[in-house]
Amino acid sequence: MAEIKDPENTILIELKDGTVTIELLPDVAPKHSERMKELARSGAYDNVCFHRVIDGFMAQTGDVEHGDMEDGFNLRRAGTGGSDLPDLPAEFSKLPHDRGTLGAARSQNPNSANSQFFINFKDNHFLNGQYTVYGRVISGMEHVDAITRGEPPANPDRMISVKVAADA
Repeated sequence: MAEIKDPENTILIELKDGTVTIELLPDVAPKHSERMKELARSGAYDNVCFHRVIDGFMAQTGDVEHGDMEDGFNLRRAGTGGSDLPDLPAEFSKLPHDRGTLGAARSQNPNSANSQFFINFKDNHFLNGQYTVYGRVISGMEHVDAITRGEPPANPDRMISVKVAADA
């Protein structure tokens, strides 16, 4: 278990194998950090699936519009939605997309990030300066590594619960 220095800016994601602890970076990406806390506190991320998990690359989740659906039709749509909140402006920084960093998923428009995010399985420096980095896994990366692969996976893993550590 990692030492949590700032519970208000730490996210706890419960996966099937255990808890993933993420340190948010509000000094680097304040709007993205705030959005994640807002969605976590509302319960929007609970039971949302990992709809795009590419071995040696990353695990993507956070489609709060379609990602909690059980039937195949909606699972195929997972990854196309966001929240009912407005999209966020890009908050690019010099932080590299290293293993365990949290990046904001978006469309071709750099200012289209909303609720979806990905966790890098390895250093993916080709993403640097193109996607907002707003957190890093500080414990539980082995649980991220165990997420079922696929686009979408046949039986996707889900975020059982997502909480702000200050509220846990």
